[in-house]
Amino acid sequence: MNKWRNVSSWWMIGILFAFVVLAGCAPGAGSDESSEEDSGDGSGEESSSGEISGELEIQYFVGGYGDSWWKEVIADFQEEYPDVTITEHAGPNINEEMRSRWVSDDPPDVVYIDGAGSSETQMVEDGQLMNLSEWVSGIELEDGSKLNESFIVDPADYDGDIYSLPLVFDTWGTWYDNAWFEEKGWDVPKDFPGFMETMKTIKDEEDIAPFVTTGQYPYYFLRGVLYPAFGAAGGDELLTDVITGKEGAWTSEPVLEVMKNVEQMQKDGLIDPGFGALNHTQSQMNFLLHDNAFIPVGFWLPNEMANDTPEDFEYGFIPSPMQAEGEPYAIVPDLRPLAIAEKAENPEAAKAFVEFVFTKEYAKSFSEHTGAIMNLQGVDLSSSEEVPPFLIEANEMINDPEQVQIYQKPHPMSSELETPVSNSLVSLMLGNITAEEFVEEAEKAAAEYRKSLE
Repeated sequence: MNKWRNVSSWWMIGILFAFVVLAGCAPGAGSDESSEEDSGDGSGEESSSGEISGELEIQYFVGGYGDSWWKEVIADFQEEYPDVTITEHAGPNINEEMRSRWVSDDPPDVVYIDGAGSSETQMVEDGQLMNLSEWVSGIELEDGSKLNESFIVDPADYDGDIYSLPLVFDTWGTWYDNAWFEEKGWDVPKDFPGFMETMKTIKDEEDIAPFVTTGQYPYYFLRGVLYPAFGAAGGDELLTDVITGKEGAWTSEPVLEVMKNVEQMQKDGLIDPGFGALNHTQSQMNFLLHDNAFIPVGFWLPNEMANDTPEDFEYGFIPSPMQAEGEPYAIVPDLRPLAIAEKAENPEAAKAFVEFVFTKEYAKSFSEHTGAIMNLQGVDLSSSEEVPPFLIEANEMINDPEQVQIYQKPHPMSSELETPVSNSLVSLMLGNITAEEFVEEAEKAAAEYRKSLE
């Protein structure tokens, strides 16, 4: 299923040039739970005429992407299927608000898996998501092409089965203010030694800790900095091993070397010592105010912080520079999926909605609403005047194999492993444990995770 690196570069160039400030899955402002109702029999089945009908519940997280695209799609679906009663469960805290529904086996029919408190892998392991493998193979786009052959990056693979369809394509990286860097004459780092050198220069000249992240959501650092570092250090194999918790992966030499680099960042005073108390918006605000100079975030950052960005701030983006000197940058694509609950009350309406969403028309609309990109090939947005300079530069960089190597993770890390690893990561970044102690704690967490799967 992992075919990213086998895809020809011609459509990659078009697709990545079509990025329009990829925006947000991070926890952020959104709408409250709302509902739209129309006539329907509430049966959760097809009506006698064969039309889709009944109640359809849709859960979606609202963060940096906003919710205007969802409102448009849901309204259009309602018009197309007037016999369906649609209830939306949406907002920045919706994952926590709906947790009891999932635990009590009374889930909504459709779920967009994104934001804090959600874990696709955990939901698969808990048997909460429908196996879509056979069904998705029969879905065609409006031009007759197969949906499962039209993704930029394929769905997550769970031993050959598909439980979700990747709706949003994103990638993590490290951001900086290009205007500030040009004013000060600072070098944009091309590798880890250069990263350390630039950060030390900034620390000396500005008397600030140059690197900041959110300690309340440490997976930002894990996914935005460590994943590409592991990819650069050991390829897809090492990335897969740490994500799946394979025995010995976390205590392996390549992982330890990466963690020693993180430890050195902390020892040299390059990580903001107050990061542990910061949530994602606070850390991003500090970055915009030049309290810090680097921050690891996904492509949703400019859209999510649009109202707070200073006029003279110029977003700059590079893949997180954790690779060895002379090696290309590393990128690990990050997907935001759409899924159907295994115990959906109205599976036929749920399938109709998911199929309705995955069209090139709505892919274009998604970019217009969010400044992001849906995970579909062949959606031409290259003529857009809204593409910012940093994105054009990022596109050129990403499509140059001498500068960037793309690595593919098998699926998201389970929250049962990610949570304890993240807790230990914060301890390391605060200087409370060493790199050696971190990898031992992570290895122990991986062992406990493997045991939970037995």
